[in-house]
Amino acid sequence: MGVSVMRTMAVVGTGLIGTSIGLAVSRHGIKVHLLDQDEVAARTAAALGAGVVGPSDQQVDLAVIAVPPSAIGGVLAEMQARGLARSYTDVASVKAQLAREVTPSSYVGGHPLAGGERGGPLAARADLFEDRAWVLTPSESTSQDAVNRVLEMIALCGAVPVIMGGRAHDDAVALTSHAPHLVASLMAARLQHGSRESFRLAGQELCDVTRMAVRDTGLWSDILRANAPAVAGVLRELRDDLTTLLTTLDDLSGEPQDNRSRSLEPMVDLLNRGAAGLAAIQGWQGPDRQAHLEVPVPERPGQLVRLLDALKEFQVEPEDVVPRYSAEEGTFSVMFAVPAMRAGQIVLRLGHAGWNAESVDPVAGTPCSA
Repeated sequence: MGVSVMRTMAVVGTGLIGTSIGLAVSRHGIKVHLLDQDEVAARTAAALGAGVVGPSDQQVDLAVIAVPPSAIGGVLAEMQARGLARSYTDVASVKAQLAREVTPSSYVGGHPLAGGERGGPLAARADLFEDRAWVLTPSESTSQDAVNRVLEMIALCGAVPVIMGGRAHDDAVALTSHAPHLVASLMAARLQHGSRESFRLAGQELCDVTRMAVRDTGLWSDILRANAPAVAGVLRELRDDLTTLLTTLDDLSGEPQDNRSRSLEPMVDLLNRGAAGLAAIQGWQGPDRQAHLEVPVPERPGQLVRLLDALKEFQVEPEDVVPRYSAEEGTFSVMFAVPAMRAGQIVLRLGHAGWNAESVDPVAGTPCSA
């Protein structure tokens, strides 16, 4: 990108997100000051290259408050009283409550839609935010200067800004993040009662379902308390579906074999709705839709395997690839979806590796602009 108008930043809180922000912007020449009550965490982040430990002698351009939601109001007030920065933002995953507590014009609420299974500075990565949505929730009193500085930081991190209202944001993350974490924890909790014999049969399905189970219970208790109404709404709808499913399974357990087809209808309806929901989210990734690419594959041993290995770099797994064959042209190819914002880059990189990829209409299979 062009020459930055921002020169200095402060990151308050050097966990996964705060340290990753420091790593991302430091590589663009921004001087980052790292502040944390945990001196070991701050020094670890500095040793990784995320910035320097301690506040600046002069007011920095932007301060990022990367602490748990319940602490943001107090930390922000303290940093403003110290005159730490010209503008401020945060990274909390709950926004509506903060909007009621924090109203200065120099502040704009923020939430990067990125994270990891592990926390702490050692899990941080400079590319953590690349191509990920970063929500901003400015209020009517937020100054344009504050918004512009946060937008510049988002650009330096390689993320995509999304402007939303605080309530709309909280409803969205309740459905797409907070409730899924709870469901994963509920399933993981069942494993306490499992036997060693049952664990020997654990496969990818169990890993997929429990991968998001909450590990940092302190942080997640804070998040769920702040977004309790929205999360409760999602879980009530899930409870209703579970009640229907349980009723159907109980009926199946007690009915003669020849009557079971009738009782399957509610369960089949639920499975169909699940498939439809999965299709909906697969067609929409972050703030941008997906593009579909098609790559011709020579029908020689090893060529398809070589392409599948290359696609893993772009997070395209073998099960995401659809084989196609044109009897008219006698050609074999594969089609797969990628984030539309990265499609052009992926086409170029595949081209450098010797693959002729092009964007296509997924229905007609015809070329279209990427």
